[in-house]
Parts: sequence; structure tokens; C-alpha cells
Amino acid sequence: MENEIEFEGLDNFDDFADFGEPEGEFENFEAGDFDLEDIEPIEVRTAILIKNNLTALLCIKTAERGGAICRVDPREANPAVQVYDDAEKALEWYNKSLRTSKKNGWQVAYDGLPMFG
Repeated sequence: MENEIEFEGLDNFDDFADFGEPEGEFENFEAGDFDLEDIEPIEVRTAILIKNNLTALLCIKTAERGGAICRVDPREANPAVQVYDDAEKALEWYNKSLRTSKKNGWQVAYDGLPMFG
């Protein structure tokens, strides 16, 4: 394959032995120290938008204590994130942004849970 990367001098993975856990750092850690029932539920929703040859993302993540909306616009250099103290307000603004995008000619290709795999 012409796009293969050759790693010269890395035939022996023992060279990476020094990159383990720092000694003593986690010696008193026990998995039972965390109560999974105390973790607040998190809801995530992702919309994939298409317009002409452009693809954009609109994502929301909410929990009991608030939420965040992330917009990935291919015309912008960086994603934009807005954080909200109120999860209901975050969802309200997510839905407004999605409606505005549709009015501006964006088509929703996907709207639901994030896709993995």
C-alpha cells in the first residue's frame, strides 16, 4: 500500500514501558468509591444539516444543572459553543436554531442520538 506509514526503530514495544501509571498515584483507589446512582442523567442530541455541498452539525448536551449547544459550521474556522445554566433554555435555543437553519435552506439529514461506529 503506498500510503502506509513505516515506523522505524519501533519494533520493540518495551521502549514504552516507562509510560505506565505513576507509582503510588492510584494505589488506594477502589472502583467502589464511585456511586453510579449519584451521576445525573445526560441527554445528547445531534442534527446533521446539509445545504448545497456543505455539511454542518448542531449538537446539544443537557443535564439537570444546565446544557450546552455546539454548532459546527463549515464556513467558520472553529466550532461555536454556548453554555446554559438551565437545560430547558438550552433545549429551547437548540430548537430555535434548528428552525432558523431550516428557514435558511438547510435540510436536516439526521436528528437524534449521536452515531457511533
